[in-house]
Amino acid sequence: DIEVIHSSGNFLAPLLPGLVEAVYRKLQAQDATWRHFLPRQKGYDGEIPKKLAELDQDHPQIAFRKKHLIRYLERLVSTPYDNSMVKYLDMVGKIHTKQAGNPDIFIPVIQMNALMGFVSDAINQTILESHLDFPIKAKAVRAFSKLLWIQNDLIQRHYSN
Repeated sequence: DIEVIHSSGNFLAPLLPGLVEAVYRKLQAQDATWRHFLPRQKGYDGEIPKKLAELDQDHPQIAFRKKHLIRYLERLVSTPYDNSMVKYLDMVGKIHTKQAGNPDIFIPVIQMNALMGFVSDAINQTILESHLDFPIKAKAVRAFSKLLWIQNDLIQRHYSN
């Protein structure tokens, strides 16, 4: 599965900006998910909107967050799956709670599940709509599904503390 994920990097890397755009359009479609993007993210120093209606896809804070998601996806397809990567995947879960990052940002578990569902769906759609042969598509969808289930487990553990 790791070989399949890494080998998909050449195919997926140029498509990541579009994939991330699709995820963010889905997140913006619901106030329940979009409202969590209003508080300042750790590391972002620019202006933040005062109201949710002022927050759109072109806002600099959203661009900052999109870059984080692109870097996360790039790491999934390029980084060795060693102890360092497991710690990174674990931190992805922790950063969305008050245990790390901005203590004013707490993403409820249901919205984290929605995010992971959106990411999984966007990856699957990108793979399934590709020019790749079906057996390769099937292996890639299965490999990413397993990886994202593991990621989701590492996210969920920070909500049970």
